[in-house]
Amino acid sequence: METHNTEDVTLMEEVVTMMMEAFKELCSILEGNQISKDLFNFEKSTWRLYSGVYSLCRVNSNLCNSMMYSTYGDLLKEYIHGTLLQSLRLKQGEFFLKELVTRWAHYKLIVGWLSNFFGYLERQYIPGNSIPTLSDVGINCFTHMVYGQIMCAIASPAVISLIDKERDGMKIDRTLVMRVFRIFVELGKGSMDLYEKDFEKPMLDDARDYYSRKASIWISECSCPEFMAKVEECLIGEEKRGRCYMYHTTEKKLVSRVENELLVVHETELLEKESSGLKSLLRDNKVDDLARIYRLFSRVHDGLKLISILFKEHVTCEGMALVKQAGDHESSKKVENKDHVAAGLLQEAQVLLIGRFIELHDKCLGYVKDCFQNDSLFFRALKEAFEVFCNKSITATSPAELLAVYCDFILKRGGIDHGTTFEQVVKLFTHVNEKDLFAEFHRARRLLFDKNDSDEHEKCLMAKLKQHCGGLFTSKMEGMVTDLTIFRDMQKSFEEFIQSNSEANPGIDLTVTVLTTGAWPSYKTCNLNLPPEMLRCVEVFEEFYRSRTKRRRLSWVYSLGTCKIIGHFEPKTMELLLNTFQAAALLLFNSSDRMSYSEIKDQLGLTDEDVNRVLHSLSCAKYKILNKEPDSENISETDYFSFNSKFTDRMRRIKVPLPQVDERKKVVEGVAKDRRYAVDAAIVRIMKHHKVLGHQQLMSECDEYLGRIFKPDFKLIKKRIEDLIGREYLERDANDSNVYRYIA
Repeated sequence: METHNTEDVTLMEEVVTMMMEAFKELCSILEGNQISKDLFNFEKSTWRLYSGVYSLCRVNSNLCNSMMYSTYGDLLKEYIHGTLLQSLRLKQGEFFLKELVTRWAHYKLIVGWLSNFFGYLERQYIPGNSIPTLSDVGINCFTHMVYGQIMCAIASPAVISLIDKERDGMKIDRTLVMRVFRIFVELGKGSMDLYEKDFEKPMLDDARDYYSRKASIWISECSCPEFMAKVEECLIGEEKRGRCYMYHTTEKKLVSRVENELLVVHETELLEKESSGLKSLLRDNKVDDLARIYRLFSRVHDGLKLISILFKEHVTCEGMALVKQAGDHESSKKVENKDHVAAGLLQEAQVLLIGRFIELHDKCLGYVKDCFQNDSLFFRALKEAFEVFCNKSITATSPAELLAVYCDFILKRGGIDHGTTFEQVVKLFTHVNEKDLFAEFHRARRLLFDKNDSDEHEKCLMAKLKQHCGGLFTSKMEGMVTDLTIFRDMQKSFEEFIQSNSEANPGIDLTVTVLTTGAWPSYKTCNLNLPPEMLRCVEVFEEFYRSRTKRRRLSWVYSLGTCKIIGHFEPKTMELLLNTFQAAALLLFNSSDRMSYSEIKDQLGLTDEDVNRVLHSLSCAKYKILNKEPDSENISETDYFSFNSKFTDRMRRIKVPLPQVDERKKVVEGVAKDRRYAVDAAIVRIMKHHKVLGHQQLMSECDEYLGRIFKPDFKLIKKRIEDLIGREYLERDANDSNVYRYIA
């Protein structure tokens, strides 16, 4: 049992009395107008109170310490009950918030002063008794008496009401809102549970309801661009609001809640609006609106998925419309001009289609770069869309051939930026599955018959193709260009050879293109019996060629040759541009006025097919240089032919076309053959690496390996696997027939 002497009791009474007087004075100061000045004077007048509390605590009596601790709490409760609550109960709404902020500031000053008075108690008594600190006692009193009774029910709705007013465009006191929000945080004593439960959650729920109502109105009244402009404005406002007077974690939650109500909930309805949705914006080239849509939907999880799908659908639809338009155009041309279409699609239409594909690609690529910020999702959507219609045949003509025709047109055309154009071509080329078919059509159509002396444009195109597909893809093209470069030097040497050796001069201008067999397409060779004039030219060139090389052998491809012949007709003399076969046939009539079909065939040494083509072009087509007996449109073995001396034309120089053999079929067959070799090589290479591999994995790796050049048919891969097993490159596993083993 503790005992106290008279002096201790007297000191305790004096300290309590001084404490009550100081507390009343402090409360009076806080209600005045010059708080800072009065508090300064108050501090100087209370030094005796500090000394008294110190002396009393030094007595080291639990009773004294407990009494002082209780006095501290009683003083706070007295202030809350007698002053703070009375003032708050008289206020509502924004006035309540202002009063709350003021009273909370005063209360913190009171707690601070009292904690200073009882500082020795804080250091000596509280730690040893495991009781709340003076600061915690202050917060607990406020929480139980103010927060629980009045603040929680009024403050949160009042703050939320102010926030909604600001959303509606009204000006509010942001500093007031921020100070109220801080009270919630400070009352949590380091924990955010109180703030999150009683302020953050109601505020977030209100934001959800507010923007749900707004979105329902806007979605029915506004176009997609108008809706998105309002959404962007709202999100910017919420972000500023969050940074200004909310806790940083609340800002993220608030913006996420608003994004969900304005974007996620209405995404499909908004983007698919009939007259103003995403496809409409793409069609009308609304770049700013598209950029805004991307900017906003990129903020939400999977928000760009639907946009990329709609973008892909739009691009696919645009491309398929071009394909259909080209197909309809060619069908109408087929009805108007059967002969022309029988030789192939109109080059003009082919060039126009590829040109429109390139324009569409540039436009859509611009969307991806400028509006969709180079997002890989949209690059993939663009690629998949172009792969759909870039691999659609137009009236039986493959896209690879169309692209080859376009390249041929560009290479022959001047006045354009070839580097930029080829860059566009290669971008389109990447979407074509049959890249090997393009290469063969390009070689077959282009290089040999180009009379331009400059190879720079050709090399520019090959460099870009090589960069995309690798050196193996362009090796044959590079070999062809090299041959043409060597040919020009060889032609100069041949001309010098003729000039220096007059006996070797055949009397006819001769130009020979020497090609390397491996680099060029295989051309049909035949044993044409040349007229003496032509035979002499061949012999002279072979003599010249043997003088330059001993190890190479020449094989003459007369079907690719051209001749210029002077025709002496009664009306006038004309220059005829002919194929070698045609020229050889016409020269026969220098020594004979009339010849039968059989005689011409025997003297030329050609097949019936070639003789028919030659005689038809000279007697039944546009230019009737030979007369045919009997007169008909078909060539027969009983026909007779004679030179038409009365032939004339308004031009002095004409080109007599030879009916073309369908080279397309030959190219396609050649590519199919090469693909078999490519599949064999791929299978062997993959199996050599793995040694043992399952059927599905082998098929998958073959598809991936060959997909850079062409899209392989799974049936072809299976067939080549069986062939390689038969040739003992592979064998099936003894225990599992779906597993293959490589035989070294």
